Amino acid sequence: MKILYVDMQFNYGKEKDGINQIGEIGFNRVFKKLGHEVVTFYYDEYFNSGALVKLQTDLLKYADEQQPDLIYFCLYTDQFTPETLLALKAKYRTINWFGDDQWRFENFSAKYAPLFTYAITTDPFAVPKYKKAGIENVILSQWAALNIDSPTENSVNYEFDVSFVGGANSVRKWFVSEFAKAGIQVNTFGNNWQNGPVSLEKMQEIFRKSKINLNLSNSTNLDVRYLTHNLRNIVTAIRNPKNTSQMKARNFEIPYFGGFQLTDYLPTLENYFAIGREVVCYANVNEAIQLTKFYLENSELREKIKAASIEKTHAEHTYLHRLQEIFSQL
Repeated sequence: MKILYVDMQFNYGKEKDGINQIGEIGFNRVFKKLGHEVVTFYYDEYFNSGALVKLQTDLLKYADEQQPDLIYFCLYTDQFTPETLLALKAKYRTINWFGDDQWRFENFSAKYAPLFTYAITTDPFAVPKYKKAGIENVILSQWAALNIDSPTENSVNYEFDVSFVGGANSVRKWFVSEFAKAGIQVNTFGNNWQNGPVSLEKMQEIFRKSKINLNLSNSTNLDVRYLTHNLRNIVTAIRNPKNTSQMKARNFEIPYFGGFQLTDYLPTLENYFAIGREVVCYANVNEAIQLTKFYLENSELREKIKAASIEKTHAEHTYLHRLQEIFSQL
């Protein structure tokens, strides 16, 4: 079929932040790999320049020129008006990827999902909420690993004991400081860390060359030690809308690119990995430190878990797998 793909070309619509890898590699390339004809409509420049009225007319015009079989959206916030989305829905099949329903369902998805023919959610607990709101065409999917050639062998050429790749925030900084108190250095990479952000290629290398890759939540943390670590943390915890951890692409990227993953437990994670055999989970910072020490000392078990997670992710958890399943339900 012919797909009109509507998304941002760059992360958060800012060229300086780099290409939107999930959009370009995870969705756009996979559409083509599945044999579909794809035309793109990027909307970064419109909301960065404040030309939102022109955005509506340009998209409607482009859709009519292209006559797609499906318009696949990745909404950011409210760049598209309800009138625009309903006009497109009246003429074409439309679908949107709602990837943050754990914390954005009530104030975002519930308002926008009825404006599409189909809604995709990555939150299984949101499905009944959609149904209750009268939104029947909801498809449950999940984030995944990018379909990039990646080594599947179990490399043991390590450079780091423990690493974390991701943006810094108050919770993650506190978490890393607790590791330091326990005598464990966490090598951190990403925005607002000393090492700074890294390329996709470098990220893959870090995953492979780290004995343990931490996957740290950015949701609210109510640990008393975090709240008292800095008085501003109390305000941050109150204001943070992310009051529960959610599965993200990183849960699949770490093993896909050849790394051992130690992550906070996420509801339904067991639907994707066998806990203890393909992934290791912690409930709090104390458990994370204890498990890190254990798996640094027990390399044979660690390597066995890593090998199993690599195999599972390559076999079941890429965007190719996700989109094949989504399209089978349309």
